[in-house]
Amino acid sequence: MIFKKGLAGVAAGLILTVPMAAMAQYPERPIKMVVGYTPGGAADKLARPLSERVSQSMGQQFVFDYKPGAGATIALDYVSKQDPDGYTVHLTDSGPMTIVPHIRQVGYESLKSFVPLGMVGEGGVVVVVREDSPARTLQEFVELAKKDPAKWSYGTSGVGGVAHLAGEQFKTAASLDINHIPYKGGNPAMTELLGGHVPILFSSLGAAAPHIKAGTVRALANSAASRSSMFPDVPTIAEQGYPGFDAQIWFGMVAPAGLPADVEKRLVSEFAKAMKDPEVQKIVRQEGYEPMDMSQQQAADRINADYAAWGETIKQANIK
Repeated sequence: MIFKKGLAGVAAGLILTVPMAAMAQYPERPIKMVVGYTPGGAADKLARPLSERVSQSMGQQFVFDYKPGAGATIALDYVSKQDPDGYTVHLTDSGPMTIVPHIRQVGYESLKSFVPLGMVGEGGVVVVVREDSPARTLQEFVELAKKDPAKWSYGTSGVGGVAHLAGEQFKTAASLDINHIPYKGGNPAMTELLGGHVPILFSSLGAAAPHIKAGTVRALANSAASRSSMFPDVPTIAEQGYPGFDAQIWFGMVAPAGLPADVEKRLVSEFAKAMKDPEVQKIVRQEGYEPMDMSQQQAADRINADYAAWGETIKQANIK
């Protein structure tokens, strides 16, 4: 009887220790980092220092998998269909998560298909004109646009992006009736502005920064609620007579919904720790964004709030 009791005790101990061992072993193989844009872009530049810090801490490499196209929705659709085992993570942004699903059908549900792991950075859209433009301030642009709306169409990197929606929000706030001219990306849009083919541009700060520094374009305003640390002299739209104006793009980490609780907790903790690294924060600022310090619940709340807010903007502007 004593022998049998001993075996039973050993068996019970094994049953209790197996799950703990399995938890301790994660991650047992490299983790896939999915990026929805081409290599070398802002998303790639933000994902790399993050993955390096987490790799050092977790003892496993990150393998980058680029899936650009369709406004980064191809990547999100792919991630939504992967096993929720902690071996697929994704650096996404507010466009495919909170805007595009209101404009066209996508293969995922932004509020159900993913679990947020943490936010990375956020930044406003910058309103820029050529250096020789007659509009030297945001208010001068508004006055000129009201006098001759046909002349003052505005350009962006494409339909349905944060720049486009920021432009539509500003049109409403300033009571403007000007046309939107979408281009196939931020660089083509900037080329058209520099060539004099469009008089004003709503652009990501990262795309506009080299031209602002070179003096070839003038920044009239930042669409975020507060000024950018990269260009602290550029006033916000809110500061220039439109209180409460706040339109920003953010980047955040997500994984397929349904992660094991211990794996989810580990990933959230590791990315939060990486975001506190001064070098990571420096790189985020160099790309024109402000580092974000949010809990997992705050990240989920931000996604939900932006999803609802952008949906209302799209409905009011009748964006298709």
